[in-house]
Amino acid sequence: MLIEEIEERLNKEIGILVYFSGESCSVCHVLRPKIQKLFDEKFPKIKQIFLDAKENAQIASHFGVFSVPTLIVFLEGKEFVREGRSLSLYQLEEKIMRPYEMMTS
Repeated sequence: MLIEEIEERLNKEIGILVYFSGESCSVCHVLRPKIQKLFDEKFPKIKQIFLDAKENAQIASHFGVFSVPTLIVFLEGKEFVREGRSLSLYQLEEKIMRPYEMMTS
C-alpha cells in the first residue's frame, strides 16, 4: 500500500483505522483481534488498514509512527484518535462512539 492510496481513502471514507504493528511485537498480535472485533461490532463503517511498521517504514514515518502498536483513527479525513501500547479498548470506544453516531445517523 502506498501513502497516496491511504490519503485517497482518507478523503473518501467516513472513517479509517490504521493499525501499525510489528512482526516480533507480542502486544500487537494480542491486540489486533480485539481491535478488529471492536470495530467490526461497534464501528462497521470505519474501514480498517493493518500495516507492519517495518515493512511500511515510509508510511509509518509519514504518519509519525515510531513505536508499535500504534493505532490512528481518522474521521472525515482528519486524525481523531491516536493510541499506543497501553490503550484501553473501553476508552477507545468511548472516544469514538459519539462522533461516529453523529456521522452515521
